[in-house]
Amino acid sequence: MLLIKNGYIKPMVGKDIKKGCILIDDNGKIAKVGAKITAPEDVEVIDARGRLVTPGCVDAHSHIGLDDEFMRWEGNDYNESSDPVTPQMRAIDSIYPQDGAFASAVKGGVTTACTGPGSANVIGGTFAAIKLHGNRVDNMLVKYPLAMKCAFGENPKNCYGQSKKAMPLTRMGTASLLRETLFKAKRYFEDKEAGKNPAFDMKLEAMIPVIKGEIPLKAHAHRADDILTSIRIAKEFGVGLTLDHCTEGHLIADELAKEGLPAFVGPTFGFKSKIELRNKTFDTPAILHKAGVPISIITDAPVIPQENLPMCAALAAQAGLDIEEAWRAITINPAKQTGIADRVGSLEAGKDADIVIWTADPMTDVGAHAYITLIDGKIAYSEE
Repeated sequence: MLLIKNGYIKPMVGKDIKKGCILIDDNGKIAKVGAKITAPEDVEVIDARGRLVTPGCVDAHSHIGLDDEFMRWEGNDYNESSDPVTPQMRAIDSIYPQDGAFASAVKGGVTTACTGPGSANVIGGTFAAIKLHGNRVDNMLVKYPLAMKCAFGENPKNCYGQSKKAMPLTRMGTASLLRETLFKAKRYFEDKEAGKNPAFDMKLEAMIPVIKGEIPLKAHAHRADDILTSIRIAKEFGVGLTLDHCTEGHLIADELAKEGLPAFVGPTFGFKSKIELRNKTFDTPAILHKAGVPISIITDAPVIPQENLPMCAALAAQAGLDIEEAWRAITINPAKQTGIADRVGSLEAGKDADIVIWTADPMTDVGAHAYITLIDGKIAYSEE
């Protein structure tokens, strides 16, 4: 067993504990959290010495492990751009845990990421939620499949229409391809359920969890009209949806509040690299939150390096988002909104012991990083 003592504990549920303890069992789970804990005499002890202690940060939208620095020569592994519709692609077949970005993320206090295919395709394949420490992706999984990636706007248009003179040339074309696939998948599933034994189709098989409501569509959408198109289509077919990027969400905040769908906001740091980012601002999280939209903050790593997730939350706080909500936007909110809150996102008994002891508070101190990061109760990074 392991005991963390003398920490300023921010559990993300309930009140902060100014001088508290966390007891971790031999299975890497949190056993107890409190001001005082009676532990076995032979327990291993980490003295936090008053430092801030939080759950490991969670990124709801990343591509870590599918695009490392050397991919510029070999070619990226996150876009199967031979076909605009590739739901049969699986993130787990491209994730490379030996990428140095994983160690950097853990040092930055990020312990879980939802990672998967990019946005070149109208439908790109399935995302996975993974721990960011390990050498075999099968042993790092928190949840798989997590979501089915789909994309609107510039990316699929530029990947296919402009260069290959193939559909989609327009936003109408993108919506049409997504609708067609959902129509076919719905009929394919209904025929299977009715015992009609349709000819095997790997693409449509991959879409069945979406049709059944087991996983949502994960919609890359920056512009306001693209965000609303994704909602329109999801409603037509009665499927789940998350609003990823949601760059112009602040322009339609009241409309999005009516829908109750989670918005994964970012990447906001950096220059406006394409036309549909013209209205990008760190004001977006605060405006959406005040309107009642459930929010998380994302990096879209490697667009923003994975370890800078806390920095992005701090910049959102600087732009008006309540600091407590900024913390929740990179911990418990993404955990809940991606369906992994039973494992990560808060410091509660029974959850995985993914814990960060910080050198300082990253919401207020630019130089803050992890002093010690634990994943599943084991030290994954230590400054000592």
